[in-house]
Amino acid sequence: MTDAVRRHDPAVRGFASDNNAGVHPEVLAALALANGGHQMAYGWDEYTAHLHDVFARHFGDRAAAYPVFNGTGANVVALQALLPRWGAVIAAESAHITVDECGAPEKLAGIKIHTVATPDGKLTPELVDRQAYGWGDQHRAQPSAVSIAQSTELGTVYTADEIRAICEHAHARGMLVHVDGSRLANAAASLGVGLREITTDAGVDVLSFGGTKHGLLLGECVVVLNPDAVRDLVYLRKMSMQLASKMRFVSVQFEALLGGDLWLRGARHANAMAARLAAAVGGIDGVRLVRPVQANAVFAILPRPVTERLLARQRFYLWDERTGEVRWMCAFDTTEDDVDAFAALIADEMRRG
Repeated sequence: MTDAVRRHDPAVRGFASDNNAGVHPEVLAALALANGGHQMAYGWDEYTAHLHDVFARHFGDRAAAYPVFNGTGANVVALQALLPRWGAVIAAESAHITVDECGAPEKLAGIKIHTVATPDGKLTPELVDRQAYGWGDQHRAQPSAVSIAQSTELGTVYTADEIRAICEHAHARGMLVHVDGSRLANAAASLGVGLREITTDAGVDVLSFGGTKHGLLLGECVVVLNPDAVRDLVYLRKMSMQLASKMRFVSVQFEALLGGDLWLRGARHANAMAARLAAAVGGIDGVRLVRPVQANAVFAILPRPVTERLLARQRFYLWDERTGEVRWMCAFDTTEDDVDAFAALIADEMRRG
């Protein structure tokens, strides 16, 4: 018997974040399989030992996966593994490591971030060069890596050729490349390619691979694609408070996600729901879609009074206070009925003016 009671309505879904979704049933089943009995702690278990084969299937035989607790932890550990103590990383001004990690890279790892303004959240070799200078100048944190997000915080997706161009440009200047791939699955599904084509084959050195946005209970992975680029990652993970004692329960979730096509099914569905939402609201007078819908995010501008009334009835984020831009995210469990009901709600509020 348990004293726990359900304190929410499981039929209620919103559009604030794909993190708000529950755990995928197939992941819950995998967790149950890993439960019971004793397994060695701190990654010495059978499930974590099998992760190499799981990730090698998608990223190549040299790929090595290091499970961590969350996305910020993955990014902080990955960037530390790439950078010398005096190194800096070049990133888009809108990047998660810059805007949404409460200064963790700077505070916990002492990482200087050289930011670049971008119109769509994506870096290019030319944009990288706005901060790629000052090598040998003892007064400037040395540009040592480039970090891109796939998909970006603005919902845009890099093609394999765009990533390859950045990697070749960075490597030619002695820099390494990190990908914040919290929504890498959505990007791959959008492009119709595998995970390897937009990471390993494009020249990426280290990847933060997302789990929770794709139906995991908790957990992300730092995936080393170029072992020659990093060192001491196991120590950095522990020092950064990202080493799980019962790691089997993180690892088995990634086996469920990547062992078959669960990652692709969920990403395709979330992307399709975002496209459905964009099509539904795009025809409503007064609603202006402001960014291309390339993954599972929809960005729009509504009259502020309408936004405020909608927020009282549905969950989503006011993305930009200045412009009134809002963000609507779809998840693996977003349904067509959810989308249609939300679009009808928006239309109703717009008619009220």
